[in-house]
Amino acid sequence: MGRAVIEAAVSAGIQLVPVSFSTQKESGQIVQVGGQNIQVYGPSDKEGVLASIFEEHPNLIVVDYTVPDAVNDNAELYCKVGVPFVMGTTGGDRERLYKTVEDSKVYAVISPQMGKQVVAFLAAMEIMAEQFPGAFSGYNLQVMESHQASKLDTSGTAKAVISCFQKLGISFHLDQIKQIRDPKEQLEMVGVPEEHLSGHAFHIYNLTSPDETVSFEFQHNVCGRSIYAEGSVDAAIFLAKKVRSKADTRIYTMIDVLREDAAISKPSTAMGGTELSPHHLLGVGRYWVSEKGSLEFSFPMRVVF
Repeated sequence: MGRAVIEAAVSAGIQLVPVSFSTQKESGQIVQVGGQNIQVYGPSDKEGVLASIFEEHPNLIVVDYTVPDAVNDNAELYCKVGVPFVMGTTGGDRERLYKTVEDSKVYAVISPQMGKQVVAFLAAMEIMAEQFPGAFSGYNLQVMESHQASKLDTSGTAKAVISCFQKLGISFHLDQIKQIRDPKEQLEMVGVPEEHLSGHAFHIYNLTSPDETVSFEFQHNVCGRSIYAEGSVDAAIFLAKKVRSKADTRIYTMIDVLREDAAISKPSTAMGGTELSPHHLLGVGRYWVSEKGSLEFSFPMRVVF
């Protein structure tokens, strides 16, 4: 995910900050990403390094794509230092996550889904659930989600869609989700292209009437990570504006990002409709280097907008 976000950031005119956090084992390594040498720091250094960078660059924004087990500890660190952040990582204790941010009053975009087009679909589902509660009462729901083997948790997008179906009157428990992580099954049963086994998100929701005479199927499939990377960059820019304007609201979702995009006129620029100006936003995100030395999650960035 980190490489995809970096590519989106670079294409938007963002310069990388050469700092990264990882495990103690990788501490001290130099990783080359986006044409730059990134200095890797271990867990014992991350608070001091992040605080130092935030002091030097008070417009810092962190974008987090790590692992579910790191969500809450990372958020607590960002809030302790006072750094605004975009949380693209799913999982963790979400109630604790929101309370941490609310108590700290740090600005944040938190979303289980960063792809703006998928978020628009989720928004449509929310509207349907709100306006037509119980419309699918008695229907049977089957859900299948397939992601790359490295994704450890259940799809946050699937959970959000299921929540809408529950409001529409369908009885369904999250443990009923068919979660597929085996590459062979993904190829043969799901139809994931082989070149995207390492990065994809396929979802199918099938509804059947009690007498099995009526059926509905909702499906959204994503190959690659560019849709999430581009949304993450847009979220960071959105959040920077909120910080700069000292907005009263502190916690946002990708639906808020979409709404703001829809509410403004979009000139054709390299920043997805954002006017260029002399202001600078610098952000340090998080690299997670695997045991094999490959870059897996998140990105440090410098945004000029």
